[in-house]
Amino acid sequence: MKILLVAAGGAFGAVARYLINISPVGTFLQPFPFQTFIINVTGSFLIGFLLVKLEMNEMMKLLLLTGFLGAYTTFSTFELETFDLMRGRFLFTAILYVALSFAVGFIGVALGVLLGRKI
Repeated sequence: MKILLVAAGGAFGAVARYLINISPVGTFLQPFPFQTFIINVTGSFLIGFLLVKLEMNEMMKLLLLTGFLGAYTTFSTFELETFDLMRGRFLFTAILYVALSFAVGFIGVALGVLLGRKI
C-alpha cells in the first residue's frame, strides 16, 4: 500500500512538473532555467505549507511529500542545469540561479509554514 501511495503521488507530481516545463512561462529569460526555478520554489512552499496545514498521517506524507513533491521537485535537474550554464560560460547566470533558487526556495518554505499556521 505504501509503495502504491508513493507511486500515485509521484505520477501526479511528474505530470505537474512536465506541464510546467513545457509551458512558455519565463522563456524570455533564457538561458535562466525559469521553469525549474518555479518548480523548486513552489515545491518548497508546498512542503512548508502542507507540513503545517495538514495533520498528516504516514500515508498522507507518503502520497504528498514523498510521492508528489518528490517527483515534482528534483534537485538533480537543478544541478544539471547549473552545470550546463557553467559549461556554456554563463557563470553569472549560474551563480544567480543557485543563489535565487536557494534564497527564494527557503523563503517559500518559510511562507508556506507561516500561511499554513494562519489559515
